[in-house]
Amino acid sequence: MQMLALLLCFMFSLSAAFYFHVGEREEKCIIEDIPSDTWITGTFKVQQWDIGRQNFLDSAPGLGMFVTITTYNDEVLLSKLFGAQGTFYFTSHSPGEHIICLESNSTQLVSFGGSKLRIHLDIRVGEHDLDAAIAQAKDKVNKVTFKLEHLIEQIEQILKEQNYQRAREESFRMTSEDTNNNVLWWAFTQILIFIAVGIFQMKHLKNFFIAKKLV
Repeated sequence: MQMLALLLCFMFSLSAAFYFHVGEREEKCIIEDIPSDTWITGTFKVQQWDIGRQNFLDSAPGLGMFVTITTYNDEVLLSKLFGAQGTFYFTSHSPGEHIICLESNSTQLVSFGGSKLRIHLDIRVGEHDLDAAIAQAKDKVNKVTFKLEHLIEQIEQILKEQNYQRAREESFRMTSEDTNNNVLWWAFTQILIFIAVGIFQMKHLKNFFIAKKLV
């Protein structure tokens, strides 16, 4: 029961669906922190703004979306032109932040679209297309097998995500300890500097008073 609750919790955290607005030829990027060797599925749909209706249309015929996925090491994992809606896949080769960028390839928005698009984006981490696999299954046994394999795959992804978060926490802890040590040594150094400056000033004043024969 606890494993099921944990699985449901992570299933929601491993999927992100949202929408945003872009203009003509405007590029929008999102950053996903992903463990290594993880399968990523992204689904998007573009809606076109209609000036007459003052609303977004259900579809955007004639429009396309250029999808680029890179790492912070400038490694290009995907660079492909899609239609108004589509699905892209990629596998992370190393842990860390991955940049997912989308850009409209249309130059006709000024004339009939008002230079405004709404893009619905759904990012799923560690999930394969289960529905397609089930649709190809010919009997209930195969369907159950596919579902079990999908469940095992999700559990493995949860464990992978947990290990990645543990590694990040360990790295953050070490960085915090190093920072605290540096702050401590800097404070100690400041105290020594203040003491040295105080001793120097007292000695300088003493010599000054002696020179002026005030003491």
